[in-house]
Amino acid sequence: MEPVKPPWAPAYRAVYDDLRQRIVRGDIQPGDALPIEATLSSQYSVHRSTVREGLRQLEQDGLLQRRGKRLVVTVPRQADLARAAERSLHMQQVTFRDVWEVAATLEPMCAQLAAERISADELAALARNLALTASLVDSGQSPVAATIEFQSLIAEATHNQALLLARAPVSLLMRAGYAAIAPALPQSGTRLLEAHRHVYDSLCQRDAESAVAWTRRHLMDHRRGFEVAGLSFDSPIPALHA
Repeated sequence: MEPVKPPWAPAYRAVYDDLRQRIVRGDIQPGDALPIEATLSSQYSVHRSTVREGLRQLEQDGLLQRRGKRLVVTVPRQADLARAAERSLHMQQVTFRDVWEVAATLEPMCAQLAAERISADELAALARNLALTASLVDSGQSPVAATIEFQSLIAEATHNQALLLARAPVSLLMRAGYAAIAPALPQSGTRLLEAHRHVYDSLCQRDAESAVAWTRRHLMDHRRGFEVAGLSFDSPIPALHA
């Protein structure tokens, strides 16, 4: 193997890129253990500390998992991919409007597909979520986490992995929008719950048109909430530590 000494990037990045490509291509399969650091150091003609940093980056990406003293190739979890994408979007200074415009396309799509594919167990999970949301609203507590869960449950009912991966970071960032609006609009919980109940009823009836319409109505309420709360829809989304 040729020494890894590209002038345009740190050596650890070249180690990372090469191993990542081999994993993605399937040259190294999930469950396979990587060679030890000393072996990789010899293969790439770099110091062990350089190899170690490249491996750390792969661990952060969810492509490697430590099992005992060995690093094993793994399939990244959706949550890990979503958090990585969320961090990148924060660094790009995306705004509430940016994220809302994407959600305004993805969430109605989820509602339409879910109406066609949702199972009895998935409807039961939505019913439990609605009960939890109602109890939170009645007690004056924040329903933000339950709201995000409701939308995620609908997305899961699409049984479309590409759609789930596409919307996951958007969902995390939308949570910041709900959190920003909620303190200024205590009545928003009641309206949110009403919209969710209508979406649920539509899904029970396999009525895709109604499910999409109520989803869009809910998203428009979210947008109007910024105006009523006096918040800028075009400000960058802050990192949410919760």
